[in-house]
Amino acid sequence: MRHSPPEFWERQGPLPLLLAPLGWAYGAAGRLRRAAARPWRAPVPVLCVGNLVVGGAGKTPVVLDLARRLLARGERPHLLSRGYGGSLAGPVRVDPARHGYREVGDEALLLARVAPSWIANDRAAGAKAAIAAGATVLVLDDGFQNPSLVQDLKFVVVDATYGFGNGYILPAGPLREPAASGLARADAVVVMGDGEAGIHRMLGSLPVLRAHLVLRQGTQSLQGARVVAFAGIGRPHKFFEFLDQLGARVVARHAFADHQPYGSDALEPILTEAAREGAQALTTEKDGVRIPAELRDRITLVPVVVQWDDAAVVETLLEQRLTPRVAHGPAASAR
Repeated sequence: MRHSPPEFWERQGPLPLLLAPLGWAYGAAGRLRRAAARPWRAPVPVLCVGNLVVGGAGKTPVVLDLARRLLARGERPHLLSRGYGGSLAGPVRVDPARHGYREVGDEALLLARVAPSWIANDRAAGAKAAIAAGATVLVLDDGFQNPSLVQDLKFVVVDATYGFGNGYILPAGPLREPAASGLARADAVVVMGDGEAGIHRMLGSLPVLRAHLVLRQGTQSLQGARVVAFAGIGRPHKFFEFLDQLGARVVARHAFADHQPYGSDALEPILTEAAREGAQALTTEKDGVRIPAELRDRITLVPVVVQWDDAAVVETLLEQRLTPRVAHGPAASAR
C-alpha cells in the first residue's frame, strides 16, 4: 500500500536537507538505468502520460481522455499500466468481469472501461502482447521513467498547486528524478487545475496544456448536497477541495492511504456517520473499485473527466505524432 506523501515534501527545511544525499543517489541510479537501457521500438505509436512526482496529479483521467480521442479517430488504442497494488505481474489483459483490484490494481480496472487494457511489470512485454491483440496505438498510464519502450509522445502531468513540491528527489522530496532532466524529455506539460506553484519558470518552450477535472456530463449536481467524503488516493485533500468547488456541503472528510483496500470495518462507521448527518457518503471512482460489492449501493461515486482549456492543441499533438507512423503502417517502423 502506498501512503500519502509526507507534509515535509511540500516545503524546504532541515529534514529535506538531511535526506538530500539519498535523493542524489536515487537520481543517479535513475540516470544510469536510462543510459544503460536498450528500449524497444514498437511498430505502432506509443504515447505516455506520466509525471515527475510521487502521488496523484491526474494522469489516469488524461489517459482516458486520450483513449476516447483515439477511438474517435478510428484507432484501436490499448492502455498499459503496471497494475500497482495488484498481485499479477502480467502481461495480462484486464477483464473487469474476472479480475479485481487485488489482482490488477484499481487504475487498470478504470482504464478497462474505456479501451482494452493491460497490466505488465515488463512494459515492453505488455506492449508486444497488446500489439499482437490488435492495438494500433499504445497509451502508457505512468511509465515516463521506464526506459524499456521508445515513447513517441510524452505528456508530463503537473498539479497546478503542488507543482514539484519542495524540489527534492525521493526520499527528501516527491520528485522521481530532477525536474529539469524530466522536462527535457517531455513533449508537452499538462498543468492540472488553477495555480502556478512556481513551475512555469522551468518549462521553457515546452507546450503547456491547461486542464481541469470536472464532473462527467450527465452526473447529478452536488450543489448544496450534504456529504461525508472519503478517499484513498495520492492526495485526498484534492478530492475534498473539488467537492467544495462543486458547492457540496462536506460535513466530514476521511483520508486514507493511496490504494487503500476497504472493508466494512473502515466503511461502516462512515456510512453510520452519513446517516446520522442526513448526508450521502461520497468517494472517487478509483476508490469505488475497492469497495466491497455489498456496500457499493450505499456509496455515491463522483465521476470526473478532463476539460481542456484548448482541446485543439491536444488534437494537433496527436495528429503530428500519429500520422507519420500510421500512414506507412505498422511494419514500416518496426525494428
